[in-house]
Amino acid sequence: MTTEPELPFFVYGTLRPGHHNHDLFLHGRTVAEEPAALPEAVLYHGPGYPYAVETPGDSRAVVVGDLLTAAPGRYGALLAVLDELEQCDAPGHPGNLYERVARHVLRSDGTPVRAWVYIAAAGVTARLRAGGTPIPGGDWSARTAARRAGPVPHTP
Repeated sequence: MTTEPELPFFVYGTLRPGHHNHDLFLHGRTVAEEPAALPEAVLYHGPGYPYAVETPGDSRAVVVGDLLTAAPGRYGALLAVLDELEQCDAPGHPGNLYERVARHVLRSDGTPVRAWVYIAAAGVTARLRAGGTPIPGGDWSARTAARRAGPVPHTP
């Protein structure tokens, strides 16, 4: 039997610190949280949450997020909770909204780290590429902060 490695998690949407699902599912279950980025991916608006879509070879595309390390003894339970939350039943399952994949993400100092990332499943990816709305800059937190702040008045 092959076991999966205990990798940190790269989160980029509602699981980021300061967002609703972080408080519900991650608070107290991590020992480290640090800024990171997923290169060669585009972030799309979803119904209430974002989707990362890989864009191999596009060095301009990046998704901004956080790298989270599970607390000792919490990894297995955390993995199960996140797989359920992200509707990731099994690799390639037709009902998946997301696929959990191991990818290199970059710490803020540029150091690559292998981490679990929930990317859009194949069917979701096809729909987003056909008619989805990318989030400029790939940063869900900046997008939601701008929405909370309201419109910026125009000054000549």
